Amino acid sequence: MITRFGYRTCWVALLFAGSAIAFLSCKDDKKAEEGNVENIMTQQSDSLTIISSQNGRKAYRFETPLMERYEFAKEPYMEFRKGIQIETFDSTGAIESTLVADYAINFEKQQLWEAKGNVVATNAKGQILQTQQLFWNQRLKRVYSNIDSKVIQGTDTLVGVGFESDEEFEEWEFRRPRGKLAVDVEPTRDTTGHEQPGRSNGSGSVRTDE
Repeated sequence: MITRFGYRTCWVALLFAGSAIAFLSCKDDKKAEEGNVENIMTQQSDSLTIISSQNGRKAYRFETPLMERYEFAKEPYMEFRKGIQIETFDSTGAIESTLVADYAINFEKQQLWEAKGNVVATNAKGQILQTQQLFWNQRLKRVYSNIDSKVIQGTDTLVGVGFESDEEFEEWEFRRPRGKLAVDVEPTRDTTGHEQPGRSNGSGSVRTDE
């Protein structure tokens, strides 16, 4: 199954944030090298907020309660142990997409981001992606997950194992789709006794499409 997810990607905001953090730590490089701190944290920031503007308007916002960087490790990385929150904005200043996760890590040389723990991505069309682990490979320009993932579109919830998309979320697919979750709706009657479209009773049923 392939469909459109279509929103300005939050990964651009991640890329901007990573570059900004690396720039902020450049002044400490010489001191770190002299101290031979290959596996010691070289940078830390509490309550970090990075905002990017384009043409005088806010374009991206990146927030994290804690950022730790190990730039002289064998595999240099930035770790966000308390999670991340990203928002992108359209030309009017309205929120266009969001991405939140309980934890994230960026392997700088590999150009690989991993977000995990209650990962939720949303867009202006009302589509929602939910998973417990999501990767972004900058070199391959791919976003993917190897575990259970869910996409909510209106009243439909699509589920599957293994999710993959281009980095713009223009086209995505489940490697092993499981089916579709449909919400049961009970009809109601108007004062004349005719049935009218009803409201959800809060229960759900699974309809497989295999």
